[in-house]
Amino acid sequence: MHIFMTLVRLIVFLFLLSVAVKNSEMVTIHYYLGMEWEVPVVVVLFLCFAAGALFGYLSCLIKKIRRKP
Repeated sequence: MHIFMTLVRLIVFLFLLSVAVKNSEMVTIHYYLGMEWEVPVVVVLFLCFAAGALFGYLSCLIKKIRRKP
C-alpha cells in the first residue's frame, strides 16, 4: 500500500509540474484603486486551489467541532 501511495503522489506531482510548465504565461490581476499584480497563470491557479482546499478543510473542521459533546 505504501508503494501505491508513493506512486500516486509521484503521478500527481508530475501532472502538476507539467501544468506549471505549460502555463507559464504572465497575467495581470487588476485590483481596486488601480493596483495591478502581474504573475504567471500557474500561480493564480495554485492560489485558487489552495484557497478552496483551505475553505473545504475549515468547513469540515467546523462540522466536526460542533458534533463533539
